[in-house]
Amino acid sequence: MTVRVVIADDQALVRTGFRAIVSHEPDLDVVGEAGDGRAAVEQVRLHRPDVVLMDIRMPGMDGLEATRLLTANRSTARVLVLTTFDLDEYVFAALRAGASGFLLKDAPADQLLTAIRVIAAGDALIAPSVTRRLIAEFANQPTPTDRPAQLESLTPRERDVLRLLARGMSNSEIAAALFLGDATIKTHVSRILTKLGLRDRVQAVVLAYESGLTRPGLSQ
Repeated sequence: MTVRVVIADDQALVRTGFRAIVSHEPDLDVVGEAGDGRAAVEQVRLHRPDVVLMDIRMPGMDGLEATRLLTANRSTARVLVLTTFDLDEYVFAALRAGASGFLLKDAPADQLLTAIRVIAAGDALIAPSVTRRLIAEFANQPTPTDRPAQLESLTPRERDVLRLLARGMSNSEIAAALFLGDATIKTHVSRILTKLGLRDRVQAVVLAYESGLTRPGLSQ
């Protein structure tokens, strides 16, 4: 199946570059472009893409607010945030708003293409440098005294999986750590997302740290 993509960036030259990279792939199709967040939301409404390449810093409505609107409107489009800055103060807010991934604009073209396919398939992706910043951010926050009630619905094994997922492990790495099969871990992750009402792994990681289920530096 062809993955439909909308590109949102306030720089026309950047949009042209992304379009050239994406359109070259037979399984990817750029169906729309936008120069600000409001136009991005409209393009999603018109074209119903699978993935939105979303710049954060745009005039008028920025990428953060556009991502919030898409999430609030229960759009099926998944947002891949692209920015020049790995220390962007909006990164964490964008992930909490419902973005499914974050990638730096200076990433190689093959990483961009992989990210689009990964997110379109229902998974999530965060650049390694951003993962380190995300964990550091939560390390500086006080440990919550109360955990969200929905965490109580998880089995002990599902909590183990969520803790390892929060450390940035892939399904195969979690499977090796817990001496389980890849398919079993995939099932556990799917059940975790369903029980917690989350869209993807990124939101699961955020919840694991915000709830205090795991803390940076813990082995599990």
